[in-house]
Amino acid sequence: MNEQATSRCGYVAIVGRPNVGKSTLLNHLLGQKLAITSRKPQTTRHNMLGIKTQGPNQIVFVDTPGLHADADKAINRYMNRAAKSAVRDVDVVVFVVERTRWTEGDQLVADKLRGFRGPLVIAVNKVDQLDNKGELLPQLQALAEQHPQAEIVPISALRGVNLDVLEDVIVQRLPEGQHFFPEDQITDRSSRFLAAEIVREKVMRQLGAEVPYQVTVEVEEFAQDGPILHISAAILVERSGQKRMIIGNKGERIKQIGSQARQDMERLFDSKVMLNLWVKVKSGWSDDERALRSLGYRDD
Repeated sequence: MNEQATSRCGYVAIVGRPNVGKSTLLNHLLGQKLAITSRKPQTTRHNMLGIKTQGPNQIVFVDTPGLHADADKAINRYMNRAAKSAVRDVDVVVFVVERTRWTEGDQLVADKLRGFRGPLVIAVNKVDQLDNKGELLPQLQALAEQHPQAEIVPISALRGVNLDVLEDVIVQRLPEGQHFFPEDQITDRSSRFLAAEIVREKVMRQLGAEVPYQVTVEVEEFAQDGPILHISAAILVERSGQKRMIIGNKGERIKQIGSQARQDMERLFDSKVMLNLWVKVKSGWSDDERALRSLGYRDD
């Protein structure tokens, strides 16, 4: 008679400096797009759970905002609190770093992890971009010296290189126990939240360097009517010049944002989507604790 496999389940925080590939890694481990990504740092603002159940194992990934030193605005302080709180309550930490680069941002995260007593896995990302794998050795040696207790796994989140190895290493370190979530659940976040994040991702990908950090999205309608899901959302900015940039010449840019967002929503929600977007100026929202709470930036 076959012995029943031991059931394992636990929380795994994915941490690292801004823009190191944490959300891309989460999406590829889950096998579907859940966390938004862009080339701009600080794309991720909230902790979000991505739940992967396979056979007896359930990994509850916590995608965290990148920790950054400069926390001058309320929104930056909120993101730092979110990232730090995630590490306090998890079973395993995956620290994502980049092939041969080590920055002040990486050191900031490494310093914050000093108090973590659980299993640490270091995922060295973007190794597919190295012509000579030997270039990686000094980085691997330095990481092993700095974190002697850590398991180090070279990966490429984008290309899916070694992700099976990374997942095995994580599963071996999870505590034994019953699953926390039903096996078909993939996140703790509402569909409304995911819709807002998809719109924000498209804005970030369309716009230049400065504007995205002063943009957030508020979903005002989310209603299924027969085969069609109706979603209406306001893109909030801080200044009227930013509003003009998002709308674009003759409304071209907001049309593109809407079209790309709708395609992602239809895939995620498995439904035809009617999406209605507009832009509103709400000055100072990113440095106003009360405005942030009303827009869903909560510490609970």
